[in-house]
Amino acid sequence: VQLQASGGGLVQAGGSLRLSCAASGRTFSGYAMGWFRQAPGKEREFVATISWSGGTYYADSVKGRFTISRDNAKNMEYLQMNSLKPEDTAVYYCAAPVGMSGGTWPNTGWGQGTQVTVSS
Repeated sequence: VQLQASGGGLVQAGGSLRLSCAASGRTFSGYAMGWFRQAPGKEREFVATISWSGGTYYADSVKGRFTISRDNAKNMEYLQMNSLKPEDTAVYYCAAPVGMSGGTWPNTGWGQGTQVTVSS
């Protein structure tokens, strides 16, 4: 399985970015997909997950500002990030399959990461 994340960049606080993740090599039919992030010097943390049927789950830190979505026909997932804050600065990774609460397994595939930098 290959996951390719894109869409990161530099944005001012209060701005928006949309991340995309393209999955290839297998279908994630029936599986949840997710986004995680890792800031410098910090552990990787869960951001959001979306089930095959569209159910979503968010970390408290992004709830109300970020929206996860997916296009099953295209094997794509997205993360719309609004009202960005400097503390959102991190490398963002897409992953699948994942548990809805952010759990991962040995067979979880990871994208290469895309840098998001929010300036104050």
